[in-house]
Amino acid sequence: MDCRAAVDHHVCNGVCGCCGALRPRYKRLVDNIFPEDPEDGLVKTNMEKLTFYALSAPEKLDRIGAYLSERLIRDVGRHRYGYVCIAMEALDQLLMACHCQSINLFVESFLKMVAKLLESEKPNLQILGTNSFVKFANIEEDTPSYHRSYDFFVSRFSEMCHSSHDELEIRTKIRTSGIKGLQGVVRKTVNDELQANIWDPQHMDKIVPSLLFNLQHAEEAESHLDNHSLWEPKTFAIRCFKIIMYSIQPQHSHLVIQQLLGHLDANSKSAATVRAGIVEVLSEAAVIAASGSVGPTVLEVFNTLLRQLRLSIDYELTGSYDCAVISTKIIKEHEERMFQEAVIKTTGSFASTLPTYQRSEVMLFIMSKVPLPSLHHALDAGKAGENRNRLTQIMLLKSLLQVSTGFQCSNMLTALPSSFLDRLLSAALMEDADLRLFVLEILISFIDRHGNRPKFSTISTINDISVLKLKVDKCSRQDTVFMKKHSQQLYRHIYLTSKEESNVQPHYEALYSMLALISIELANEEVVVDLIRLVLAVQEIAQINEDNLPVYNRCALYALGAAYLNLISQLTTVPAFCQHIHEVLETRQKEAPYLLPEDVFVETPRLTKSLDHLVPEVFFRQSKISEVLGGSGYNSDRLSTPYIPQLTDEDRLSKRKSIGETISLQVEVESRNSPEKEERAPAEEITYETLKKAIVDSVAVEEQERERRRLVVEKFQKAPFEEIAAHCGARASLLQSKLNQIFEITIRPPPSPSGTITAAYGQPQNHSIPVYEMKFPDLCVY
Repeated sequence: MDCRAAVDHHVCNGVCGCCGALRPRYKRLVDNIFPEDPEDGLVKTNMEKLTFYALSAPEKLDRIGAYLSERLIRDVGRHRYGYVCIAMEALDQLLMACHCQSINLFVESFLKMVAKLLESEKPNLQILGTNSFVKFANIEEDTPSYHRSYDFFVSRFSEMCHSSHDELEIRTKIRTSGIKGLQGVVRKTVNDELQANIWDPQHMDKIVPSLLFNLQHAEEAESHLDNHSLWEPKTFAIRCFKIIMYSIQPQHSHLVIQQLLGHLDANSKSAATVRAGIVEVLSEAAVIAASGSVGPTVLEVFNTLLRQLRLSIDYELTGSYDCAVISTKIIKEHEERMFQEAVIKTTGSFASTLPTYQRSEVMLFIMSKVPLPSLHHALDAGKAGENRNRLTQIMLLKSLLQVSTGFQCSNMLTALPSSFLDRLLSAALMEDADLRLFVLEILISFIDRHGNRPKFSTISTINDISVLKLKVDKCSRQDTVFMKKHSQQLYRHIYLTSKEESNVQPHYEALYSMLALISIELANEEVVVDLIRLVLAVQEIAQINEDNLPVYNRCALYALGAAYLNLISQLTTVPAFCQHIHEVLETRQKEAPYLLPEDVFVETPRLTKSLDHLVPEVFFRQSKISEVLGGSGYNSDRLSTPYIPQLTDEDRLSKRKSIGETISLQVEVESRNSPEKEERAPAEEITYETLKKAIVDSVAVEEQERERRRLVVEKFQKAPFEEIAAHCGARASLLQSKLNQIFEITIRPPPSPSGTITAAYGQPQNHSIPVYEMKFPDLCVY
């Protein structure tokens, strides 16, 4: 038996040797790259021969591929995985080396072999096939492919992305290979016009969920297929879109933002948590988009956000997504509030990416949406309307504060145009304490252009303000123009806000910051004088107490004045002024510490029961300040004039209870007083009673004039035509005579009071009544 076996073995070897010599050369070259022991790896010298042959005879390339494929499939079936690896390595090298027109058929064989590996249950073979496919995907082919399909690979790589292998390490490797494979498919097909569009839903519906599945780091990953509420945790959604934003070119960032805005609108009636997730993603995407361009969507972004904010307020107040009662969707107030805060945060994020001019436009846009009591913006009526108005006002002003935070503009006239400032200051007159605080904070954010605000967060009478290291620049010409135009508006609103009974510590801190920042950023000598007058008037509010303010409010006003005058005295560096302020502070420290910020603006204020018996030495005296500053070149006359705010139409339209009690006599008295009147009635002699009488008289005159005009207009509107014609006819002759006088004056110069004087050209001039002094009929002048 042994001899016969030996003979058989010898015969077989002889036959094989004989047949081997007759086999095609490409098969012999392929066989020679495989070693006897697969652990020895690819025979490199023989691989070089095979590669040279393939390059010399490219028409044989498809046969080489087919033969390699045949061997690999056989080795896979026999579990000879070492030879499988060698075959794939050979295929990779041939692909990298050969770029000829006949490579398409070779690629078909290659893809068939990769598919065979991917179909295997062995993780190592799946990973091997993926790696080869990725190498192939990176090859730029010289010729297009007409009949190649990657559908199988999209499906198989997607399955690998969802691997549920028992071992974590292997599961991770398989999923990673699946992701790499999908990347390869996209890279290979995205620029090939002859391939099926990779962006088609049939492909994307597999690719996108696979990527999302691997991006989500959930503890129980297997529950993902039944859980698609990926907006609600928002952390995962933010991570996804950060990847997207960093992956695309910056100039296309706005396209992603547009898609998110559209999705937000489409989900207007979804749960608040879902909407909040979308808005949070918008916020993060906006920050990344800052390096590119938000594009033409700037106002569209803010319009969408404000619309969603208004809808959320309606949902919160009505409890439903529409007028009908919804049983399947229960609206939770705290969730809507959470969504509203997300919208406000996103508004600020978007604004921070914009250039200055666009940011100003956005602020004007937001302010125009704030419902205010004015002639042109009617408020919603009824209790529900009032609640809606208040919530809308608060949310929009919070949004505006977010936008204005960090906004720096050297020209305050540009930053705060009249159309914006007028509406903003109107909100400062509302009874709602939150609204007033938001307005103050918004104004502070505009004025603080050097980051000094944190240094005034605590109200105190610091002995040496140099430790604050304030950044102070000289008031520019633009700032001077701004203050000349708007300073009285600002002073008036500071004054009126300070006397509100509902003020709490944050209000006084904001008022202090406001006064301090105006002094640093926008002050010249005239502004300093007016600010001192304003603070002394605030002291008088607490002293006279016409509004019956509580003890805390009165002490807070005293303390506010002390802190500011201590600051401004050190900024002006006038020794006598500093001395007077220091003396008053020392007296308060001994006699009435409850008038100092250190006792008032603390967690538990240390107050007194009554402020009726204060000694004069605890007050800052206007006459003394006028004297000491006047000696240093400041306008002592203006310093000695008490500050009184100005009454405007918005006071009558606002909801303030006693706004009619306040009126500016300063402007009216200064404009109407002649020098003779000023001499007869110096500022020191003006009492409250005389001011009150002047107010009543001036209002009465205005009312009489307004009534006369109303009657004239009413006569033209309601009287019969014949009556009007008769009335006008009776006055026609009077009017004609007046016109004749005008014509005579125009043609013939009048004589002088002494008779006649000779003009430059020797013509006598006649004296006559000036045109502006003539009296015309009421119906001719209106």
